This record gives sequence, structure tokens and C-alpha cells, in this order.
Amino acid sequence: MSAGTGEERPPRRPPRRRGAAESLGSIVLAAESLVVFLGGLLVYGLAALPAGIEPWWGIVAGSTVALVMLLAGRTLQHRWGIVLGWILQGLVLAAALLVPAFALVALIFGGLWAYATIKGASLDARNARLAQQDPTPDGE
Repeated sequence: MSAGTGEERPPRRPPRRRGAAESLGSIVLAAESLVVFLGGLLVYGLAALPAGIEPWWGIVAGSTVALVMLLAGRTLQHRWGIVLGWILQGLVLAAALLVPAFALVALIFGGLWAYATIKGASLDARNARLAQQDPTPDGE
């Protein structure tokens, strides 16, 4: 019973189980979002944008891409969320045209993203196969 109201609350639904690809991918995108935000500050500080574009747009772009990465981490249970993550990896690689150091960021985080999505999907498939063989959780 709730304190003071005399009403009973409905039982809470257990949280949705996240797969390995979803968990690993969201971790990669969260860490990468920090680097991308700082990269936006770097673009601003170096005034690396083409002539005619104000340098503060570097901060706006870095903040926006970082925010989209954080939001994309919440959509990885869907196939389009994984595709969005790949698009974001390509965007980071394209930023190397402005600041060549982004190529290193794209190489490192792109590799982590590939591992998270590919190996995570194979772990999820293996776990689903094992769950079908042994229907009791944790082998009880």
C-alpha cells in the first residue's frame, strides 16, 4: 500500500533485457560523444571552418553531434538505431577534412563501434540459441 493513500500500486514491470550489441554500442556512443563535443571546441579554437562560416559553429556542430550520439544510444534495440550509429561514425570521419586528428578518432571509435555491433550481435544470437536449448534461467 502507498503511504497515506490506502491504494495499492500495480506491480512494476521488470526492466527490458538489453542485448550485448545494444549495451556495448551505447557505451561506445556515450564515450565518443564526449570526444566529439571536445572536438567541436577544437574546431572553434583552431577556426578550422571554411572562410565565411563563423568559428562558433564548430561548438554548435560538436554539441549537436554529441547529443545525437547520446540519443542514438537509446535506440539501439532497433535496426535503424544501429544504422544511425554507422552514419554518425561516417560523420566523424568526414570531420577529418576540417581537422585531420578526427581521422584517428574515427579509426578508434569506428573500430570499437564495429566490434560492439558485430560481436555483440553474435553474442546475442548465441545467447538466444542457448536460451532455446535450456529454458530455465541461469541453468537452475
